[in-house]
Amino acid sequence: EVLDSLENVTKVSMDELSALARPHGKLTTDGSLAFYSNVRSRSASQSLVIGGSEVQERNLNAGQIGILDNLPSTLSKLKEYLKNAPLVCVKRTIGSNSLFNPKCTLYLSVQRMDNIRQAYLWANTLRDCDPDGQGPDLDLICIPEWPEHERQVLVFPEYSLTLVLGMDYVGEVKMGFLRMAMWLVKKRGMLSLHAGSKKIRATQRNGKVEEFGVLLFGLSGTGKTTHSCHEHGLDLEGEGIEILQDDIVFLQKDGSALGVEQGFYIKTEGINASNQSIIYNGLSTQDTLLENVMVDYKGAVKYGDMTLGSNGRAVMPRSALSPHISEDIDLPPIGKMDGLFIFFVTRNMTVLPVVSKLNAEQAAAAFMLGESIETSAGDPRKAGESVRVVGTNPFLIGDENYEGNWFYEFLKTHGANVQCYLLNTGGVGEVLERDSLGHPVIKQKVLRVEIPEMASVIRGIARDTVEWVDDPNFGTLQPAWIEGVDISKFALDRFYSTDQIRKYSGDLKESRREWLSKFPKLRTEIAQAVR
Repeated sequence: EVLDSLENVTKVSMDELSALARPHGKLTTDGSLAFYSNVRSRSASQSLVIGGSEVQERNLNAGQIGILDNLPSTLSKLKEYLKNAPLVCVKRTIGSNSLFNPKCTLYLSVQRMDNIRQAYLWANTLRDCDPDGQGPDLDLICIPEWPEHERQVLVFPEYSLTLVLGMDYVGEVKMGFLRMAMWLVKKRGMLSLHAGSKKIRATQRNGKVEEFGVLLFGLSGTGKTTHSCHEHGLDLEGEGIEILQDDIVFLQKDGSALGVEQGFYIKTEGINASNQSIIYNGLSTQDTLLENVMVDYKGAVKYGDMTLGSNGRAVMPRSALSPHISEDIDLPPIGKMDGLFIFFVTRNMTVLPVVSKLNAEQAAAAFMLGESIETSAGDPRKAGESVRVVGTNPFLIGDENYEGNWFYEFLKTHGANVQCYLLNTGGVGEVLERDSLGHPVIKQKVLRVEIPEMASVIRGIARDTVEWVDDPNFGTLQPAWIEGVDISKFALDRFYSTDQIRKYSGDLKESRREWLSKFPKLRTEIAQAVR
């Protein structure tokens, strides 16, 4: 409210924002616009949640400690700067329901006018702001030109305020608002999920077509968006999919999941017409806005060219996914469908089955583990090592034990109406060693799980045609037969000796138990699920 009264703050509508931003974009042969930033990804290590004991971030790195020590000086300098910097004010709304629709106000410095694209791309992910909506109100101040050596994101949950200083990456603004919304929805008894959502219609063994809700969890690079926006070969009469969301949803105790966005912020790396046709076709529309994607001098988009980095993005309107899109962005309650499928998408290269069927305890453990592996695009020295994030959600604020216990109680409440699976989009068979400098050396290549194969897995689960057997290594169920997938080629004894299988599975389980032991308030049923 204080900023709104300043002479240097200009409120802009969507039409005005478009007129200001589009001249700074590069026109592609598809008719879309491409924009470019200096910062190419979120700066997680320079982000800090600040407040009372309920929210204050712990286990800070050296950079975060420095940010906290300099906080009074930073806020003082920012207060003075905001009196003089040219700022635009843009208002949008998260969600489209009757329960929780945060009103988002972005104050963006346009000291460099081309930074207006941050507001433009972000605004196209959300809907118009309803001034009479119930809120709550969220504020974010973004100063892209802040000195690079003082780059930081400051999150104040108790004031619903986020400060983004020294970063011109759109994802920092997008997740700044969503992080705050996730905290506030947690306070209202819901669970925020870093998950895609969709509806699936599949023919059952009795010939009846049934409709299921789907939630897909996954860290970056696992394939969460790929399979959130995939039709899975469900091509029989009456079958199909309806895509709802690809990133964040708010889960209620009745199984309904509130959507948040009207435009998807898609990672474009490796997308092509053959492996992700729905997304690829959607990206080709003129309403798509690209960020840090290679476009040649003729205007042709090159999704496979990683010269500018592997984190190319696109803001794509949901309408571009027609006819596979739902008009509604919310997943209905479980009682209004034939059930709910929950998929945890991970990426392992050694002994984890292509798919594992989980009981409630195992699923809650999978939620808390939030696991995948480090890729060479991250830290090459750590390639192949486990990386874990509770709920696959790096934006959680507050007690993580609460998240796991809430999820477990949810599963127990709904029983057989919720089925949980762990999908391994990596593969099996890799043997990785390290040289004297610690660099990874591949001694035996992984047999990858291809996208069409995983689509067949999901189709088989939806149609209830998968034949399951006990997994002797992890205590879950693993497939003995799936239509469209040669499961035998993933048999572990084709790649490893008995001792190697025992070693790989034992090490994975031990690391899982060690991770779960970090959460002392977690229900014992969850902590003991890894065996």
